[in-house]
Amino acid sequence: MAEREQSLAQLELLCKQLYETTDSAQRVQAEKTLLDFTNSPDCLSQCQLLLERGSSSYAQLLASTCLSKLIARSTNPLPLEQRIDIRNYVLTYLASRPKLTSFVSQALIQLFARITKLGWFDCQKEDFVFRNVITDITSFLQGGVEYCMIGVMLLSELVNEMNQADTTRPITKHRKIASSFRDVTLFDIFTLSCTLLREASGKQLNLNDEHQHGLFLHLLKLGFNCLNFDFIGTASDESSDDLCTVQIPTSWRMAFLDTSTLQLFFDLYCSLPPTLSPLVLSCLVQVASVRRSLFNNTERAKFLSHLVDGVKRILENPQSLSDPNNYHEFCRLLARLKSNYQLGELVKVENYPDVIRLIANFTVTSLQHWAFAPNSVHYLLSLWQRLTASVPYVKATEPHLLETYTPEVTKAYITSRLESVHIILRDALDDPLEDAGLIMQQLDQLSTIGRCEYEKTCALVVQLFDQAAQAYQEALRCSPLRPVDIAVQEGRLSWLVYMIGSVIGGRVSFTSTDEHDAMDGELVCRVLQLMNLTDSRLPQAGNEKLELAMLSFFEQFRKIYIGDQVQKSSKVYRRLSEVLGLTDETMVLSIFIGKIITNLKYWGRSEPILAKTLNLLNDLSVGYSSVRKLVKLRAVQFMLNNRTSERFPFLGINSQSSLGDMRCRTTFYTALGRLLVVDLGEDEDQFEQFMMPLTASFEGILQMFSSNNFNQEEAKRTLVGLSRDLRGIAFAFNTKTSYMMLFDWLYPRYMPVFLRAIEFWYLEPSCTTPILKLMAELVQNRSQRLQFDVISPNGILLFREASKMITTYGNRILSLGEVPKDQLYPLKLKGISICFSILKAALCGNYVNFGVFRLYGDDALDNALQTAVKLLLTIPHTDLLNYPKLSQSYFSPLLECLTLDHMNFLASLEPPVLLYILSSISEGLSALDTMVCTSCCASLDHIVTYLFRQLSRNGKKRPPSSVPRENDRLLHILQQRPDILQQMLSTVLNIIMFEDCRNQWSMSRPLLGLILLNEKYFTELRSSLVSSQPLETQQAMHLCFENLMEGIERNLLTKNRDRFTQNLSVFRRDVNDSLKSFSAFAANSVDMMS
Repeated sequence: MAEREQSLAQLELLCKQLYETTDSAQRVQAEKTLLDFTNSPDCLSQCQLLLERGSSSYAQLLASTCLSKLIARSTNPLPLEQRIDIRNYVLTYLASRPKLTSFVSQALIQLFARITKLGWFDCQKEDFVFRNVITDITSFLQGGVEYCMIGVMLLSELVNEMNQADTTRPITKHRKIASSFRDVTLFDIFTLSCTLLREASGKQLNLNDEHQHGLFLHLLKLGFNCLNFDFIGTASDESSDDLCTVQIPTSWRMAFLDTSTLQLFFDLYCSLPPTLSPLVLSCLVQVASVRRSLFNNTERAKFLSHLVDGVKRILENPQSLSDPNNYHEFCRLLARLKSNYQLGELVKVENYPDVIRLIANFTVTSLQHWAFAPNSVHYLLSLWQRLTASVPYVKATEPHLLETYTPEVTKAYITSRLESVHIILRDALDDPLEDAGLIMQQLDQLSTIGRCEYEKTCALVVQLFDQAAQAYQEALRCSPLRPVDIAVQEGRLSWLVYMIGSVIGGRVSFTSTDEHDAMDGELVCRVLQLMNLTDSRLPQAGNEKLELAMLSFFEQFRKIYIGDQVQKSSKVYRRLSEVLGLTDETMVLSIFIGKIITNLKYWGRSEPILAKTLNLLNDLSVGYSSVRKLVKLRAVQFMLNNRTSERFPFLGINSQSSLGDMRCRTTFYTALGRLLVVDLGEDEDQFEQFMMPLTASFEGILQMFSSNNFNQEEAKRTLVGLSRDLRGIAFAFNTKTSYMMLFDWLYPRYMPVFLRAIEFWYLEPSCTTPILKLMAELVQNRSQRLQFDVISPNGILLFREASKMITTYGNRILSLGEVPKDQLYPLKLKGISICFSILKAALCGNYVNFGVFRLYGDDALDNALQTAVKLLLTIPHTDLLNYPKLSQSYFSPLLECLTLDHMNFLASLEPPVLLYILSSISEGLSALDTMVCTSCCASLDHIVTYLFRQLSRNGKKRPPSSVPRENDRLLHILQQRPDILQQMLSTVLNIIMFEDCRNQWSMSRPLLGLILLNEKYFTELRSSLVSSQPLETQQAMHLCFENLMEGIERNLLTKNRDRFTQNLSVFRRDVNDSLKSFSAFAANSVDMMS
């Protein structure tokens, strides 16, 4: 007894150190000791002792979390009886101690929910012992306020737990449990929550009392959790919640046909204080989003009528909307009105004219008070965007009145943004113009709203623009200059330029007329005139926000009025011709290029402007017709022939900036490369002229490397810039002729420079990454550009260089040893991932005959493959799957290519390496990324096919020379460890039968080979599965397996494979039908994944 008391005291002390101490070393030690306690064999009894006799809340919390870990562990799980005892003990404990500290009671409630979820399909004497949830909690609900609140929290947490996928278990298991819970219990819990809410609102609870307020809060949370349940397993990202539809089951239909449910929440909103009413509105948002197909047309019209009436009452009494949380949720509710219902249905609602007027007034007021809850404006603009976008499709005879109210909304948005500029500058508030994501989102919505009654929008914008431009010119003429006045006008003009670009971009949303194009021309003229004014001031001063707005405008104009599909007779060009003398697209393109060159000259140190400017140049260089017009411009020829750091400062070596800032150079040279290729043909002189600046830089680096004492920082920056430049050029050179010019220029003179750089700076990813990415681009056979002549050795020479780079970099990385966790990806895994990409592109490029390497004793191929394998072995399997770029470069299609074309190499590897690769395939089969899973299936198919052929050859007793001895390693390992392929067979079959298999065809290809190689095991597995079924379904399941192998021969010929794939499709369908018919199967199915 004394020993137990001492142990209890020690645990309480450790808990105190873990949660209260400020000494980090002491906390870490306590955490380590308590972790050992969690894994100890007597943890269960110690947890009970802590709960019963612990004097500290932290000790009770420790016991609760330890119990949660015990019941959730997948290895050595607790017996059913023990879990039932823990569940009953938790309920008794909560009932006997209603005044526990909140975090302790919450932990125990979570424990109850976790036990219930994990045991949902557990049976005892043909009874699902964990499903009698409401019965078990009834005693709480019938008690006082404190007990009732615990009961509601238990139900609420259970619904929440059932709705959350467990990352440590297959998603299919979660969906099975969640679907069963939805069908068996969820509706009863929702009905109970509504009943309790009605009773609570009828009792006139004292909401100033903490417990009564808490009860109401948890009742609302329970109702919300029920409505927010992921009913069909398609929960969307929270960022797109305004597009969500609540997939209410058909069995719930009567609850929503009964208008009392909807009325309950509207009544609660009116009666509850602002601490509770936002949650009521959240529930209403979900109710308003129930799927359309739940009702027929008449029922939907009636439901919508009640919903709109409730919204109208809130708008007529808007006092509660002064609370930001209420306001935000109400804006979400308004957005759902249009996301879930059609405008044609809304206009038929009896009070529609009053409601649309109230919504318009509410929107205008909200926009004018721009500082109040700015994050809610998105929902209001979303509503009006959808309403106006629907106008062309409305067939109802009732007037929609949007032509009356939409211009008011547009005006309120535009004027409120302009008025905000002065206040933001005066009070030093956060400027929305600095939030690019917010600006783009709102402008996208305005592009549609502003196009409704476009004449009014244009008239307003022209008027405001002319006023702001005049005020700006006056401010510039003032002596002395008043910076505040200039900043205010530049801010207003920035908004107006953004908005002009937005409404021009909105042209695609509506059928445009010549009059609308003429209006666009008026707006464009003003922006170009403003640009001339601001560009003239750039030597003295400039405004970054205004420049970004202009680039946004140029981008929208390019999409609409420049390109192959644009009508050249557009009235935009007529107006531009009248005002600015720009008669056609070529002259407008010259304005674009002039602006691009100006920005590159004056804004080279502004990363946002530089990036947007180069993206604009890049987009212009893609169009077929525009790029040919661009090449003829004098300004473009100037750019192609004068790329010096004096004219374009961002091309210079700036020791103050980071190496990562040079990324934009790749975009620049990609665009220039496309422009050059248009008229390049076979003109080597023109190419040499273009490459002169790069040639000079390379020669400078060669001189540096030839001396022992050189400026490493300058050399490094120069080389990183060159790598990025060349990668852009290589990306653009997609023809055989142009690529060969580049290759001949690079090889053999400059290739060794990159290897030297890797040797010098392999510890600096900012230097090695651009060089490795350049090599990955050079070996990429894009558009079949690497189809060398029959007498050309260039394919082999290129692969040798790639091999040298992989080997050089790989050997340096292998020498690093242990890498800190926070440095693992940038310092090691990123480079390895690019090396895999280089090897993948080279092996799959189809421009090298790899057979000649071994034939002539060239070790380039072996070196590259051996280095890749060594690098692979330093990566844990978890990292292979956790880092997406690494997964994609290894599994797809490097591993596919190796297993298809280089099985002799793989089969000759050492056993640990082969086991690693097989394990990676096995784990990849269950990966959430479909691409990874599909690649693993293809790789496994190649391996299985290879093994089957080897065994078939051995069976035919061919001469030993036909099977080289070193190739027997793979065969030998799999004969010694048949469980490896057996486990993969189980995994694939499990996924096909029981999971949401999205790549069934890919899964089917290796499955036949696995079955043929493991016929005895497959027979045992089939018997196990059949015998695990209820007696009523065993015959059907046996027939499914019989039909699967019907007509299948013992070979892997294409015809036989195709027949098996067809059989498998029928097999999966029949098994799924069986599973749906007999839900008891889920409780008894064999978990083949373990």
